[in-house]
Amino acid sequence: MKRLLHKLRNHALRRHRIRATVTGTAERPRLSVYVSNRHITAQVIDDTTHKTVAYVTTVASKADGSMKERAEWVGAEVAKKARSAKVKQVVFDRGGRLYHGRVQALADAARKEGLEF
Repeated sequence: MKRLLHKLRNHALRRHRIRATVTGTAERPRLSVYVSNRHITAQVIDDTTHKTVAYVTTVASKADGSMKERAEWVGAEVAKKARSAKVKQVVFDRGGRLYHGRVQALADAARKEGLEF
């Protein structure tokens, strides 16, 4: 149990350290990624006005397959919604997770759909 608490504490510290430096503006909002054991959520946030520009999740959606395939679907959908809201550039907030696997698949799919970061 102590190992799990240590792991969660380190993840929280990484997440807060990243959020201290990564902020979204009106011209370049923040693409925030949250990955749980079963679902993936991505949202484009303008931190100056505290508004969500685009939001996509796998909860109650048509996405199926492996978690990596779901991450690719979420990345493509959030990029389409961001483009329809006239957002072309974003700042990537990986939420304390390492940039590989699901997070990397989401980012690559978003780049393929036209988001720049």
